[in-house]
Amino acid sequence: MSRLPLGNIEPGTSDVEIGAFLEKYGFPPFDNLEHEEGDGSHPAVLLIYGNLDPMVLTKLQERIDHMYWKKRELTASILHDRFA
Repeated sequence: MSRLPLGNIEPGTSDVEIGAFLEKYGFPPFDNLEHEEGDGSHPAVLLIYGNLDPMVLTKLQERIDHMYWKKRELTASILHDRFA
């Protein structure tokens, strides 16, 4: 399983918009998307890919990390499983 937190998205951005944005930059469809709670100033989602190799996700992540989308600079990183 590979997980990618995507932060600082525009408030109110739909799951469909997020999926379309990621598809535009070569990402496969995610298996699950979880909205992360916070104070609302930097909304984030956690994208979960069940069968995507973490190395492939790392290459894709580089395409969108620090990219501007909807007037906000996105943050994208990879969560690694330490005991996989």
